[in-house]
Amino acid sequence: MNTMCAAYLFTMLQMNGSQSMMSPVGAASQSITTLAWIVFGVFIAVSVLMWVLITWVAVRRRGTLNDAPPPESPGGQSWILVGGLMIPLVILTVLFILNLNVMAGFPIHSDSDPPPEIQVIGHQWWWEVQYVAGPVSEHFSTANEIHIPVGRDVDIGLTSTDVIHSFWIPRINGKEDLVPGQPNMIRIRADQPGTYRGQCAEYCGAQHAHMIILVVAQTPDEYDAWLAHQRLPATEPSSDEAKQGEQVFLTGACALCHAIRGTDAAGGIAPDLTHMASRQGLAANTLANDTANLEAWVTHAQSLKPNVIMPNLTQYTGVQLRDLVAYLQQLN
Repeated sequence: MNTMCAAYLFTMLQMNGSQSMMSPVGAASQSITTLAWIVFGVFIAVSVLMWVLITWVAVRRRGTLNDAPPPESPGGQSWILVGGLMIPLVILTVLFILNLNVMAGFPIHSDSDPPPEIQVIGHQWWWEVQYVAGPVSEHFSTANEIHIPVGRDVDIGLTSTDVIHSFWIPRINGKEDLVPGQPNMIRIRADQPGTYRGQCAEYCGAQHAHMIILVVAQTPDEYDAWLAHQRLPATEPSSDEAKQGEQVFLTGACALCHAIRGTDAAGGIAPDLTHMASRQGLAANTLANDTANLEAWVTHAQSLKPNVIMPNLTQYTGVQLRDLVAYLQQLN
């Protein structure tokens, strides 16, 4: 329970506040928010009107049964025609047209369009993020954190390796599904710098609620600098602890699943750790990326996030764990 509370506080406080579509930072989310407010306003207006009519019927003066017209007498059809047919038809038609107008503003990717510069692959329960713009030598992979430049549209390809997931960054855009064998695309844009929290919006298994993703919007210069750094191989360990930790990593179970560019570790079934120390979170942003959480995640991942593919690694001695964590924390 304490771990879950800490995870919740981390994601709500460190991840730049709320995950709310009511504070948009891009054109797409702004159009969705505007439509949502219109629908909400219409709902309130109709609800108020209905309660006024119900109250009027409840308190109005009543006669006796002898004063009531016989059941077969005509009358009341206008209430049915106007209130039951015409008003709902007008409201639904207007909302339908507004919805079509919002949908028309979203791009439909075709084979003639340039390929997306970022590929996001859904896994149970983490996000693989591949930067695939430019020559192959400049491609790299990271996890659970997408960096984009402010003020520019970024096309993201979406797919899944297992079950259906849904990519949703409420303050930037709507939802788009990641379907196995069916590539999708979403275009995102943030008009102000910041870190924007999102997550999987399609139930995908036991840890669905802890499949969190961050979008970090940076100024163009900061983004270019981040790209250049991420394309570099892993930082060479300098301290004795980190050097020992590298050997613990390469000769143990870690290298079987994880990759670190510039080393012999080339595992492909878990997140690439080349620059993991530069990321804000662990376990798909369920935990803050600090020493205590990293030690706990390495040794007892199943306790922190049950059913993930990462096993508990309790075989390390205290010294080995200290060295391993020192090595991972200098991978910035």
